[in-house]
Amino acid sequence: MASRASSDPLIFGTYLAPSSVEAYRFVAEQVGTVTGRGARLVVGRSYDELLDSSVDVAFICGWPYVRLVAQNPGRIELLAAPVLSGSRYQGKPVYFSDVIVRAGSPVERFEDLRGHSWSFNEPTSYSGYLATLYHLARMGERGPFFGRAVAAGSHQESIRKVASGEVDASAIDSQVLELELRRHPELRPELRVIESFGPAAIQPVVASDRLDAGLRRDIKSAIRAVSGEPLRACLFESFVSVDDGAYDRMRQAEQQVMAARLTLSANRL
Repeated sequence: MASRASSDPLIFGTYLAPSSVEAYRFVAEQVGTVTGRGARLVVGRSYDELLDSSVDVAFICGWPYVRLVAQNPGRIELLAAPVLSGSRYQGKPVYFSDVIVRAGSPVERFEDLRGHSWSFNEPTSYSGYLATLYHLARMGERGPFFGRAVAAGSHQESIRKVASGEVDASAIDSQVLELELRRHPELRPELRVIESFGPAAIQPVVASDRLDAGLRRDIKSAIRAVSGEPLRACLFESFVSVDDGAYDRMRQAEQQVMAARLTLSANRL
């Protein structure tokens, strides 16, 4: 795709769960106003959009960020990351993967899930996929652990599958889980968290190197200054600077999982 004119509105893309889309739209609008460029939010389809000028700024999972940086050195700039509200986050840009089961399930520990059915959101997710495999690798597992693994397509669908009894358990982004429980309080008595993986560096905001360096600095500053009810409604306290090294744990996780040759999608009853 050809580069857009410098006067064109900024294109923000979200590659994350739809539960926080209004917060991402609010951030985009605020940054567009501050920079004088205007902005609009699109739902990302491919991470290649960050490389071909289709998307200027993106809300992206940490694991895809790590892979993009490794495959395209110098093409992606880390701008900021959110801090979530709640004491478990300790004012840091981190989150957890919460392992959920039905409230009445006999399962008490993650180890009890051997041979049970499992749902994951998608195979590019850290919280829903890689974090689980990393935990299995550290347990010393080298083969299928779950009896069946289902790709649900989203954290919300994984939550639904567990609540309805379609699968026995799933690992859910802690922010997504809390939002779903607040928005659908009828789910709270139906589910139970048996383990949490983390904390891990939370999903960052990144920019394409095709943006002018000065504009990238302005966008970074504007994102860190954003505040308002749309953020709080999605459990965001603020956006802060974050270093690339914060994602080294994900790099380590990927290396250990690859060494153990573990996968979820290959497991079947």
